[in-house]
Amino acid sequence: MRLLLVEDDPKIASFILKGLKAEGYAVDHAADGQEGLAMALTEPYDAAVVDVMLPKLDGLSLIERMRKEKVNTPVIILSARGSVDDRVKGLQMGGDDYLPKPFAFSELLARLQALIRRSSGLSEPTRLTYGDLAMNLLTREVTRGGKKIELQRLEFALLEYLMRNAGRVVSKTMIMEHVWDYNFDPQTNVVESRICRLRDKIDRGFDKKLIQTVRGVGYALKDVS
Repeated sequence: MRLLLVEDDPKIASFILKGLKAEGYAVDHAADGQEGLAMALTEPYDAAVVDVMLPKLDGLSLIERMRKEKVNTPVIILSARGSVDDRVKGLQMGGDDYLPKPFAFSELLARLQALIRRSSGLSEPTRLTYGDLAMNLLTREVTRGGKKIELQRLEFALLEYLMRNAGRVVSKTMIMEHVWDYNFDPQTNVVESRICRLRDKIDRGFDKKLIQTVRGVGYALKDVS
C-alpha cells in the first residue's frame, strides 16, 4: 500500500518513514504543504499523514484543497495542538482522524490501518489477485494455487507493486522509486537480486511462470504461456 507523509520536521519525518517502511508500506514524503498538495492531487494514495504547521501551505488548507478537488484519500492530521477545538476544526476541514504530538508510532500505525480498512470499500482493494496468485494487503498473506508463500518485507512490497501493475512492464527505476528510497544507487543489482529471489518463491514448482524479465526494459507480472 502507498502512503503520503507531509511533515517538515526532519526528525519526525525520519521516525515515521522508518517505521512505515519497516511495516512494508511504500511512502512518499513532502516537506512542505505545496509539494504535499501537488503529490496528493496527482498520485493515488491509500492514506495520508499530514502535519498542521507546514511551510508554504498549512496542513488544514492542504486538506481543504484536496477535498475541494474531490480527492477523498483518508487523512490523519498530526499536530502539537491537541485541544478539543483544534481537533474539531481539523475534522471539519476534511481530516478523518487527529493525532496530537507527541505520539507513539504504534498508535499512528493502528489508526492508519483502521482508516484504510474503513475506506477500502470505497477506494483501494484489500486483496490483489492475478491468476492463481493472491495477496491479502491487510493480513499480508500471499498464496499461489492455495499454497501459502512466505515473503520478506521488501519481497512483499515488490510483489505488490508488480501485481498492481500486472500485465505492464515496469522499469528498474520505477521499482526503486516505489519499493526503495528515491536516492538508492541505481548502479547496484539490488533489484535484479530481489526479483530473482521473488521469482524463486512465486514461480518454482509451477508450470506457468508469472514474473517475466523484459531485457533492457524492466519486469512484468504476466502469463506468457
